[in-house]
Amino acid sequence: MNDSVSSSKSNGRTALVLAGGGARAAYQVGVLLAIRDLLPEDSPNPFSILCGTSAGAINAIVLACGSDSYGTAVESLSDVWRNFHAGQVYRSDPLGIAISSVRWLGALVFGWLFKKAPRSLLDNTPLRELLEKTLDFSKLGRSIDNGSLYAVCLTASGYTSGQSVSYFQARSDVQSWERTHRFGSSTQLSMDHLLASSAIPFIFPAVRLNREYFGDGSMRQLSPISPAIHLGAEKILIIGSGRMSDKVERQHSSVYPTLAQIAGHVLSSIFLDSLAVDIERMQRINRTLEAIPDEVKKQGKIPLRPIQSLVISPSERLDYLAARHVNALPWAVRWLLRGVGAMNRRGGALASYLLFESSYTRVLIDLGYKDTMARRDEVVVFLGV
Repeated sequence: MNDSVSSSKSNGRTALVLAGGGARAAYQVGVLLAIRDLLPEDSPNPFSILCGTSAGAINAIVLACGSDSYGTAVESLSDVWRNFHAGQVYRSDPLGIAISSVRWLGALVFGWLFKKAPRSLLDNTPLRELLEKTLDFSKLGRSIDNGSLYAVCLTASGYTSGQSVSYFQARSDVQSWERTHRFGSSTQLSMDHLLASSAIPFIFPAVRLNREYFGDGSMRQLSPISPAIHLGAEKILIIGSGRMSDKVERQHSSVYPTLAQIAGHVLSSIFLDSLAVDIERMQRINRTLEAIPDEVKKQGKIPLRPIQSLVISPSERLDYLAARHVNALPWAVRWLLRGVGAMNRRGGALASYLLFESSYTRVLIDLGYKDTMARRDEVVVFLGV
């Protein structure tokens, strides 16, 4: 059965898919604010299905916990992202950075002496503390029970199995699913699921869920849109964290790429490429279905249905924007990033994922708002306002 088949009967349900991207997820908040302003006052939550990965998972959970009041939930998201500081996400103080640097240097030079290798480049304990103060996971069940939410889903990647697991909490009629290297698992979502989904590889530590350790859900996520379809969505709004159709002219370069440039390239392939490919695949299936007469589909028992979608992604290169604001980071973090070449434009991609500073996140929020308002007619029609 193809991913275009719903696991439950759908009734025009609209899903919101929020991609990963670290600090880039501030762009999503701008889009959500614009949608709030386009909706009639006191409108209910327009998205009955919420799917998030990595930093997008955090935004999805905030919306899910406040699904009975979309405007209030988006405003609370905006307040956090507009006033972000790196120290709220990872230890950015000189001592914390020094401890991390010494551990990694020691492991590289004297690895045979260490019984335990360092778990991550940065310590994201502050993020757990912030989320524990902000989120009440018990609200998910209440929102599902009162009908303001149909399903919420977070995706994480198992380091041992290599499987992409979409953990979801939903109405009782939603069934689990299984495909090659990926499956959906019904569960009661918790802080550990959220931190596992947002554990950027190498940067943040993995989290143990049941039998194995899990990391960022964007890794090996072959079909980022698939969970929303399996959960019963007929319409899907997808908010990306990078430009979907960059046409970059190949240039001659005699300068060897820095570690930051290589790391940024790897992270971009994790966060951006699979989403763009999956969108293209869904659109191709839709076109194929349109060309097949209904009677042929019935005779052939073709279990596929078209999915209406709208994609909103940044109109500007976020790595270039990050390069302009990287000096807003605490000096200890700048010192660490300078060592790997992330303090210039060529290393801006890596910085764009770690730049949890208000000067940068506010620019992304404003860009998301502007990009959405520039397409307001499409958004209004899509949401049926």
